[in-house]
Amino acid sequence: MGVLPLDVVRNRIDVPDVPIPEGRMVDLPGRGGSTYVTDTAGPSPDSPTVVLLHALGCTGLLTWFPAIEPLSERFRVVTLDLRWHGQGIRSEEFSLVDCADDVAALIGLLGLEDVIVAGYSMGSIVAQRVWRQHPDCLQGLVLAASTDRFQRTPYERFFFAGMGATMLATRELSRSRSAVRAARAAAERVDLEPTDIQAWALREFRSTSPWAVGQALAALGRHHSRPWLGRIDVPTAVVVNTRDRVVPTARQYALARAIPGATVHEVEDGHAACVLGAERFVPGFLEAVATVNARRRDLRRR
Repeated sequence: MGVLPLDVVRNRIDVPDVPIPEGRMVDLPGRGGSTYVTDTAGPSPDSPTVVLLHALGCTGLLTWFPAIEPLSERFRVVTLDLRWHGQGIRSEEFSLVDCADDVAALIGLLGLEDVIVAGYSMGSIVAQRVWRQHPDCLQGLVLAASTDRFQRTPYERFFFAGMGATMLATRELSRSRSAVRAARAAAERVDLEPTDIQAWALREFRSTSPWAVGQALAALGRHHSRPWLGRIDVPTAVVVNTRDRVVPTARQYALARAIPGATVHEVEDGHAACVLGAERFVPGFLEAVATVNARRRDLRRR
């Protein structure tokens, strides 16, 4: 459910060499902390906004940096680091519900209107929950490499049960002041002024701890949105990676069928397509966002 395979961490695969937007730490009132946000202007002050939510074990920029510049030709583009990822909020535990509340808080804080929330893998699960918890703050959804739940096979149920037990045993670690201080210090050591794109990607990848990934995995194992997917009432597009071995392609298609009127946009690549297959993923993703935006405008005219 993450994006970058081990080969990237070992510096054996090139990542796209594109501009990296500058960001800033933003305090989210009432949410218990600050997170790292980038806000890239669109072609005009009234451009619709795309809020991008990242994959497991990554950051907002690390998942989405190849797509931001082309998206900004038509949209204002916002990214943030979700809880315990990169420079995201450090809380007592990782919660998808809290992540969705954080996204809604940022949308309100920035005064965003005409918002499309787009998520990749874990980010797509958070995007689903943004609609579920705050349906009035968004006008469209784009779900990439997504599913309604993960515990479908005996192996998956065994894996997530073990992950849940492990995370319960280490839960007190997240409440330790020393652990929180150490995590924040690690994030502060990440240099966000890259001179080399691959070195930058490596620093971003290392800014999320293995403990945080385990916490998030356990939370993903508890996700189950099928009972309410059929009530999603905003234009929705599903980007299907047709060679995905992490989120099986059949589940991605099934998700699209469960959402009324959802369109399907195929990308012939695997689970790391948003970065390592950017030349294929970005055009398909742009098509999905444009489709949702066109449907959003049509609904607004009625």
